[in-house]
Amino acid sequence: MPRIPFPQVETMTPAQRKVYDDVVGGPRGMMVGPLRAALHNPELADLWQQFGALLRYRTSLDPRHSELAILVTARAWTCPFEWVQHEAPALAAGLTRDMLDALRHGRRPVFEREDDAAVHDFAEELQRERTVGNAAYAAALDVLGVAGVVELTALIGYYTLVAMTLNAHAFDLPAGTTDPFKGVTA
Repeated sequence: MPRIPFPQVETMTPAQRKVYDDVVGGPRGMMVGPLRAALHNPELADLWQQFGALLRYRTSLDPRHSELAILVTARAWTCPFEWVQHEAPALAAGLTRDMLDALRHGRRPVFEREDDAAVHDFAEELQRERTVGNAAYAAALDVLGVAGVVELTALIGYYTLVAMTLNAHAFDLPAGTTDPFKGVTA
């Protein structure tokens, strides 16, 4: 049970309804996740959804790399909702089930591609150490370029905010899904 109520469409204020309509009419196509909590402050929700849409859909990052960084973040924060929402897009973007299983269990996947390894190592090190060492930074910079490393860092920060919000307010998992971390000891 979530710790807070979520605004319902039929009782939303005009400001809430505008943000809701913008989200549903955009690339997300639906209002899920932390934006439901953010709607209690429509200005926050609007800026949040714009920032999230930019980071998810309009950066130089390959969707494969974005989804990899998001799942690293979901694992770092043990955020089942974030994981569940991004598992299918990660697979659709070309990550393998073996890679996802390793991540879910807190292990470094076996990477066939140097770019995947660089993105993973940057994201994992940033989450674990709260900074990135020279080797991981240089590898990510080599693969992504300056703008890509800036975007990757922002993406990781954004999905950390998402995970914190989902965890703090105890969001229920989407219907028909189970906690991907149940029984995982990593």
